[in-house]
Amino acid sequence: MSIRKIAFLLAIPLAAVILLKADWPTFGADPQRNGWNKAEDTFTKDNVKNLTLEWKIKIDNQARELNALTAPVVVEGVITPKGFKEYVLVGGSSDSLSAVDAENGKLMWSRKFEVDNTKRPAGAFWLCPGAQNATPLVHHWGGDLPNNTVFAIASDGKLHSLNVNNGEDRVTPTQFTPPFSKNWSLNSHGSVLYTATGQGCGGSKSGVWAMDFSAPDHKVTFIPSSTGGGAGVWGRGGVAIGKERIFAASGDGDYDVAAGKFADTVFGMSLSDNKMVDYYTPANRGYLTRKDLDMGNTTPAVFTYKDKELVVAGGKEGVIYLLDAASLGGADHRTPLYRSPLLANEDVDFAGRGFWGAFATWEDPKGDRWLFAPALGPATTEALPTFKMHNGDAPSGSIMAFKVEDKDSNPVLTPMWMSRDMSIPDPPAVTNGVVFAVSTGEFTRQAKESGGLFSSAERAQMHTGNAILYAFDAATGKELFSSGDTMPSFTHFSGIAVAAGHVLVTTYDNTLYSFGLKQ
Repeated sequence: MSIRKIAFLLAIPLAAVILLKADWPTFGADPQRNGWNKAEDTFTKDNVKNLTLEWKIKIDNQARELNALTAPVVVEGVITPKGFKEYVLVGGSSDSLSAVDAENGKLMWSRKFEVDNTKRPAGAFWLCPGAQNATPLVHHWGGDLPNNTVFAIASDGKLHSLNVNNGEDRVTPTQFTPPFSKNWSLNSHGSVLYTATGQGCGGSKSGVWAMDFSAPDHKVTFIPSSTGGGAGVWGRGGVAIGKERIFAASGDGDYDVAAGKFADTVFGMSLSDNKMVDYYTPANRGYLTRKDLDMGNTTPAVFTYKDKELVVAGGKEGVIYLLDAASLGGADHRTPLYRSPLLANEDVDFAGRGFWGAFATWEDPKGDRWLFAPALGPATTEALPTFKMHNGDAPSGSIMAFKVEDKDSNPVLTPMWMSRDMSIPDPPAVTNGVVFAVSTGEFTRQAKESGGLFSSAERAQMHTGNAILYAFDAATGKELFSSGDTMPSFTHFSGIAVAAGHVLVTTYDNTLYSFGLKQ
């Protein structure tokens, strides 16, 4: 065979790497926060039972309150002197970013961000840990951001842009959000990067922050969810990005639309100018505020269903909404396309009940759209019999699965299955007909019966079990794999990544785990 022919054949796989990468570059896999890796086909319902621990690595990081490692992100096709590599990147609560070789768990590089700790506010606790909190974002190929770059926000609110290959700065770190605010997972569209803040940490306001990275001054725009206090945007995935708008959900606070106070609301911002253009407020908003049952704890997801772009939202109340992305709440801003019955949180509990973190959606080979929701606590007595398939009692929590179907010309959620019992499930991920989810083992109680709040140390000591990775059949919820006692620690407010033939999980003891198929 000629040298020319060999070179031609080698060029084909290179193009495939560029065009068909199965990266997991951001929280929830994509800007829409679907939690679905469409290009990953390593795992099937038949072979996932053979998952095994490939490697684990202890990251040099000090936990701050309940924060330890961020959810991992994965980039394929990193060109190195030793060929193409897949890197796993994870942020550390004590202001670090580490890159690990996905094949063998070897640390490739680690960066410690310089933060002026003399300005760190006193009185840190689990609500405001003063930690690096936002899941990083990788931009690998094409688009308006610099290629082969990982972005991360340190605890002082500065945005770092690093070369994926070696961790060196692309540009000088730039102030993005207020110092020691609580930032949530980065997202991007074009040359603009997005994050969100809530809970008033570091004296920050609640809302969405946008940085135009291509502008010479890296212009930052702030879109407040309230002109007063509260209305925090603290869903784990930050914001979700649709075709023309950015979506976020807010927490408790004052509500006065005329005064710009959008508590307990799903709101949409224009991608063209980063201005708030639409919103949906549940009819029972006052009740949600009184009972602390807000949606600010859960990031919406965006997906296309037939001829509509839909937004799915929900939160601690235990109800799920389907909204029209082009008109979130209709003419009166109070009318959803669909509101589910109460599915979880019959106890009306503001901690450790309802839906938390983020959703996942998937379109099966037949074209049916599915929704997977992490439900904390048991299903309600009204909802339990509506699910067509059960996989045992689930008093602690479960993954709830629904099909999106039509009724009276509107989309509805049809309950399909509930998973086995899970202790405080994290947001799920789906690929190729398999749903992955972690039972975190976290202790979620906040208030003591005697009064006062549990400290971070007390909550960490009282964790209810260890983190367990499960794999479920996406059509039935049948358990296909369990990691058992492989991971002895619990996890708090993290997430998983499924890419490059690996399932990545982080735990509170600063350990990154990789599960894969036996070779």
